Amino acid sequence: MEKRYSRSGVRRIRWKEFGATSSARHESLRADRVDTRFELARALTYARERASADPIIILAAPRSYSSVVAAMLGQHPQLYGLPEMELFSAATMTEWWRLCELRQGANAWASHANYPRAHGAIRAVAELFFGGQTEETVRLAIGWLWRRSHFTTGLLLEELAKRIQPRILVEKSTSNVYRIGYMQRADQMFPEARFIHLIRHPRGQGESVVRFIEARETTRGPLSRSNWVYQLGSDRGRERNGEKETALDPQRSWLTLNRNICAFLKNMPADRKMEVRGEDLLRKPATVLKQIVGWLGLRTDRKAILAMKHPERSPFARFGPQGARFGGDGSFLRDPRLRPLRAKSHSLDGPLSWRSDGLGFSSEVSRMAKEFGYT
Repeated sequence: MEKRYSRSGVRRIRWKEFGATSSARHESLRADRVDTRFELARALTYARERASADPIIILAAPRSYSSVVAAMLGQHPQLYGLPEMELFSAATMTEWWRLCELRQGANAWASHANYPRAHGAIRAVAELFFGGQTEETVRLAIGWLWRRSHFTTGLLLEELAKRIQPRILVEKSTSNVYRIGYMQRADQMFPEARFIHLIRHPRGQGESVVRFIEARETTRGPLSRSNWVYQLGSDRGRERNGEKETALDPQRSWLTLNRNICAFLKNMPADRKMEVRGEDLLRKPATVLKQIVGWLGLRTDRKAILAMKHPERSPFARFGPQGARFGGDGSFLRDPRLRPLRAKSHSLDGPLSWRSDGLGFSSEVSRMAKEFGYT
């Protein structure tokens, strides 16, 4: 028997030399076709699964509209917005649990971290695998996550992606941008993920950070100097009378975190990254949202755009039950509506409201902000 191959690569056989009957020839050719169709179907299924497994990841400094933007995108019929999962700062779920500082207790767990890091993942699992977010499903979700402590964090996220196929996950944990290595881990685990660099004017972002700190201290008392919120707003590099001091000046964190993002995205292929100014999106949501989902290759029809104008419809756009209250910015959870008036115009010139010395932005901050198109 002599094997031959067509241009498509499908095997052909010289049946006369082999001496086969016509019925045998028919059965074998049909089997060839079935095998080919099976392989093609399997390849297409794999391609679809991979396409939906690789998430859309929003990279943004805290207080840069990331909560509302992620919730808006998540209302698109082909996307699914997650709460803050905080996964990529750990390689494995065992390490993730350690970072969350969880332990078994009277309510199945107790947190000793500066913020309730595990809440977002618990709420996502409760919603997707146990039908909703209640105290009972929170307990079930914690068990589900503990049983997968041997997973990598990427595999855990892939489990969620499979659950909502063919929709694509939108992830927005602000902890991702604190180290370039965290973003690199996301890229290594999901080599076809796409990244949106979400930016806010440094004055608007800084004022938001200061208000957030003041509100926290009003309701809970002075913040520890090790608290992540205080670290976000402080400038430990300022000097007074020749000595280093810690002062409130969030422009330094704005600069550092956006530098991290830019460094990570520098060599990223153009079709995998997009830069979006948050103020533009809030002021002209229909225009900017259409640009974003068009870049993603998704529906841009009026119905899809209108759905994204209602972030409050996200199952995570409210406080969760006891045991998993947060998973996102508290201000957003209290009022998750789209509020265009929050996108105020700001100037790079003039003194900063949070400084007592009358000084403005550093030359480095002004330079980077101008590169983003701010004035």
